[in-house]
Amino acid sequence: MAAFLEARVPELVDLSRVRVEELEPLLEAETRVWREEMDWDFQASADLVRRFVEARSLSGHALVVGEELVGYSYYVAEEHKGLIGDLFVVEEFRTAENEQRLIGAVLEALMRTRRVRRVESQLMLFRSARQGVLPGAQYLRAYERNFMMLELARASELRPKALWSMVLFDRWTERRQEETAQLIAAAYRGHIDSQINDQYRSLAGARRFLFNIVQYPGCGTFFQPASWVAIERNTGRLCGACLSSLVAREVGHITQVCVAPPVKGTGVGYELLRRALESLAQSGANKVSLTVTVANRGPVLLYERMGFRVARQFPALVWEGF
Repeated sequence: MAAFLEARVPELVDLSRVRVEELEPLLEAETRVWREEMDWDFQASADLVRRFVEARSLSGHALVVGEELVGYSYYVAEEHKGLIGDLFVVEEFRTAENEQRLIGAVLEALMRTRRVRRVESQLMLFRSARQGVLPGAQYLRAYERNFMMLELARASELRPKALWSMVLFDRWTERRQEETAQLIAAAYRGHIDSQINDQYRSLAGARRFLFNIVQYPGCGTFFQPASWVAIERNTGRLCGACLSSLVAREVGHITQVCVAPPVKGTGVGYELLRRALESLAQSGANKVSLTVTVANRGPVLLYERMGFRVARQFPALVWEGF
């Protein structure tokens, strides 16, 4: 019996030793979890992982029992910052010890990486973040985030906000990309979310953030028909934006809602989001999700009033100053 239990203790291995064929059952299991728990089609993200593992260019670690992969986590280092991109362990082996072995291994690797002085992560499937002391606790700050869902049948109950004398609303287009980046940088100056994602702290960072959500599948496939902007009638300047994606054939996701400081509290954010929800419903979506920091009480209350409900909570973790 003791030998059997010992054989079931996962071994930690470098992802560079993993072949894509070995990873396949694990990615299939993760894809099922994203679909069942969050109505999210993880296939595009899984395809990216496959591609990088096949090219031996994905940094991270895996948990192995015998010849079976039961968990993995990967990371990316860019300039001064490391990003922990994912962490997943199959149900049978999903313990606090195994999850923390994985995150500890990738964190240690990033802390040893030259020039990296900050590590960020937002891991929706990291279940044990609140259990025990996380690796690198002396450098860690944790922020609670809500994953919220809305049945789009309720969107028809939302009444338009009469703002015609103040702003104009239009669909987002790529020619608005630079204006939107400037808006994001202004809207998040001093905001709690700029502590979670340092791309919000500069115009250059906002440009990278916007490029990523438009071009890459981490937040779903960008969906321009349900992405809206608000324009000040008097000046022609952009004063709000709501960007959307599709995370499954009939499920939308709000990737960004922000308004310029002078128009906060006027209803611009509400109307942008209402229009995005209406557009998603017209496109055939029946659900929509978004994420929001729990401490960001104004938006949380707005989303609740509009019908969103918390489906799960997850941590945004930041290690800095090591």
